[in-house]
Amino acid sequence: MPSFKTQNHGGHAGEPGFACRQGRGCAERYQSRISGPMLDRIDLQIEVPAVFAADLVLPQASEGSAEMRARVTAARQIQTARYAALGQPKIRTNAQCDGTVLEEVAAPDPEGLRLLRDAADTLALSARGYHRTLRVARTLADLDGEKKVARIHSAEALSYRGETLRRAQAA
Repeated sequence: MPSFKTQNHGGHAGEPGFACRQGRGCAERYQSRISGPMLDRIDLQIEVPAVFAADLVLPQASEGSAEMRARVTAARQIQTARYAALGQPKIRTNAQCDGTVLEEVAAPDPEGLRLLRDAADTLALSARGYHRTLRVARTLADLDGEKKVARIHSAEALSYRGETLRRAQAA
């Protein structure tokens, strides 16, 4: 029988072998310590499970660090060139552009726009949350070498708003 370690908070919630002393809802209370407006400022909200020793012997990912570094470098070059062409040489990345410029360069295809609008309503995204999601979608398209933000980029960007999604489902 596995032994369970108890924690004072939900920091290990969901990990095998851990339970919270404070009972049900402990993890939710722990996560709710971050306010909605603060959470809105976090672009990528993903859950990263613990790595176990057995995971270390699994085959390596198909894309290694060198390949990923090359894609990131190419995406950053695309972004720098994009903003220079728009007469915005001080802007080098999607993270640095304001909402007006972002809406111009990151306008998703019709399916992606519909998805973002539906998600904005369903998740009650603020203007900031919407723009942050759009910014991530534009970056994902850049990483794929795509000129247009497609529905797949919008969907992936929304998937990275993990805590926002969980809170919306709980409400």
